[in-house]
Amino acid sequence: MSRITFEEGVELYKNADLFDLQQKAVALRNTKNPASEVTYVIDTNPNYTNACEADCLFCAFYRKPDDDEVYVKTLEEVRQFMLDAKKLNATTVLLQGGLHPDLPLSYYTDIIKMTTEEFPEIVPHFFSAPEIQNIAEVCGMTDKEVLQEFYNAGQRSLPGGGAEILSQKVRNRISPKKQKVAKWLSIHEDAHEVGMRSTATMMYGHREEAEDVIEHLEVIRQIQDRTGGFTAFVPWSYKKDNTLLGKKVTRQTTAKDYYRMLAMSRIYLDNFNHIQASWFSEGKDVGIQSLSYGADDFGGTLFEENVHAETGHINKTSVEGVKQMIREGGFEPIQRDTFYERVVKA
Repeated sequence: MSRITFEEGVELYKNADLFDLQQKAVALRNTKNPASEVTYVIDTNPNYTNACEADCLFCAFYRKPDDDEVYVKTLEEVRQFMLDAKKLNATTVLLQGGLHPDLPLSYYTDIIKMTTEEFPEIVPHFFSAPEIQNIAEVCGMTDKEVLQEFYNAGQRSLPGGGAEILSQKVRNRISPKKQKVAKWLSIHEDAHEVGMRSTATMMYGHREEAEDVIEHLEVIRQIQDRTGGFTAFVPWSYKKDNTLLGKKVTRQTTAKDYYRMLAMSRIYLDNFNHIQASWFSEGKDVGIQSLSYGADDFGGTLFEENVHAETGHINKTSVEGVKQMIREGGFEPIQRDTFYERVVKA
């Protein structure tokens, strides 16, 4: 199958029959991954601060830096996150926060060093691209210098948060103060160049059109061509409750929208090995069904998660719960680590 173009992608996304997309996506998925298996990771997603100056219209989590509800976790409190994660046999901790105006570089590097030195079984999957840019600006450094410092401290994986839709037209409408598309892309490319892997994400279902979705897929496909540094693509639908943007967005995304997004992602992102479906963001029933639309991974256990929770969207499960959902979808559950390597039980 030859690589589809941007124009072909828009046409497929807008007009193709969902069943036809599903069949193509599943066939492609099975050329890259074992047809009978779906992977998962044991992870948790705590936050070190909710202070943020970006004022994103879609976010219910952040607080302005002078707000009474602002917090910044100490190193000891973050250590407790890691202790809790270790007790749950987590192999990945996704630590992220807002864009804090004055934390020093040592705050971040101390957290990375503590994690890698005291909890070698846990991969620090820390700090999204907007956070990297903010840290660089606060500390008077370049983005790549910050990433190199983090690499030297022991970090090897960068989360894909902050992408939303990688169309500047859409970002100007939903997060005008947040980093530009080009900056998100360059930070991930820089991360790959210093030796890190990263994920690519998308939050859809708000102000984007089909052309914006395919533009997003196109720009991350181009970076993957150059670096090969993305491990997976992870889309999820916008949760509008308790957000300023939610008062303006009238559309309601459906399960079929999600299935279409997963199938289209698998078809367009021919240089990505993994497409992640989510029981957490879409609900357990939709999550189970979504495994039949080209995804080969089911994300993580997410024992702690606060960003979606602030919108009132709360899903909880256990390791056995994740495995059972995968089985209900008709697949064998396989535990993986942050880098999509199988976890071999002793």
